[in-house]
Amino acid sequence: MDLNKVQIIGRITQDIELRQTPNGQSVTTLSIATNRNWTDGQGMKQEQAEFHNVVLWAKLAEIASQYLAKWRKCYIEGRLQTRSWEAQDGSKRYRTEIVGENMIMLDANGGSANVDMPSPVDNSPANDTPAVKKSKPKQEEEISVEDLPF
Repeated sequence: MDLNKVQIIGRITQDIELRQTPNGQSVTTLSIATNRNWTDGQGMKQEQAEFHNVVLWAKLAEIASQYLAKWRKCYIEGRLQTRSWEAQDGSKRYRTEIVGENMIMLDANGGSANVDMPSPVDNSPANDTPAVKKSKPKQEEEISVEDLPF
């Protein structure tokens, strides 16, 4: 059995831009920073930041572009995927990114909203738009999927 699952909580490092593929599929890419804190052997506090490339497709991309912004905290769950292409100078380039399948907005408007995307075999632009499922309420102030204006 194989497992390709990623879960991160961090802050968005750039404004989100929604784009459309040539066949009309919504897509957005974003960068999320996560921090790791520890105390080293000499008792000094240390901090290290990691930056993660995230790709969101279909309705999840539209929701993210509408409700998330730079410095907002969010939870992303998805899978790792590595793309390759040939650069203009002829060299082979690679990019490993998280393909988001679930997103929780953690500090938008003081509450949180959970948007869960079903896990199709392949959540790439070739598939139809996955449906948004309603999740169980976790907090009093949580926004339900039915409250979203689309």
